[in-house]
Amino acid sequence: MLLLVLYYFTNYFITLVSILSTTILAIRIMSTSTDTQTIITLKGSIAIISEFFHTAINSILYQRGIYQPETFRRESKYGLTVLITTDNGLLEYLDNVMKQMEVWLTDGDVQRLVVVVTGLDSGETLERWQFNVAVEQPHNDGNNANNGNNNNSGNKSMRDIHNEIQAIIRQITASVTFLPLLNEPCSFDLLVYTNKEANVPKLWEDSDPKYIMNSQEVKLRSFTTSVHKVESMVTYKEADEWEL
Repeated sequence: MLLLVLYYFTNYFITLVSILSTTILAIRIMSTSTDTQTIITLKGSIAIISEFFHTAINSILYQRGIYQPETFRRESKYGLTVLITTDNGLLEYLDNVMKQMEVWLTDGDVQRLVVVVTGLDSGETLERWQFNVAVEQPHNDGNNANNGNNNNSGNKSMRDIHNEIQAIIRQITASVTFLPLLNEPCSFDLLVYTNKEANVPKLWEDSDPKYIMNSQEVKLRSFTTSVHKVESMVTYKEADEWEL
């Protein structure tokens, strides 16, 4: 496996986005739906996952105080009020990362996305928010997605999908009640685990997985689009092991 990193600079600190690599090819996505039932195509499923990742990352950055609260705006998604960054540089950066994620997802190469929170003073990994991605329905034939044969589809109402995603976002919001207080300024990394055959863009560099030794783990909810399943969890360093 490769582990890559793409650097992003903010006004507050250096933010890293890492990628543990594997495969890539492009196509942007949309879902086909009705009020009561949705035909979820491969592209539609990827669009749902990409939007969820974007929302979840923003929620983590806000709830864990990685960015100042005044740099977020309120939006309505999944029947909830969520916080989205107003930092144009960060928005552009996350959009670029999500586009690359969509490419890997199109080829069925993404295994997981991990949001890593690192202390700037200590240099230690304090939290790892992990989102495992599994394909519920494999490609129907021998043709790859990049050939335009994205024939995977499933049936599930958008209401059910949004309810499942809503439960995860609520858990991220409630994380402040069980996660240790972050007692130092922090940055974040995004690690993406993919198949090792992935085509890697030149801007991505090698990095390490940033594991936490002697960590605690809390499993969060999961959701499925009927094409993909996303399972979530957070691993954290116990407060009594930190240098205070």
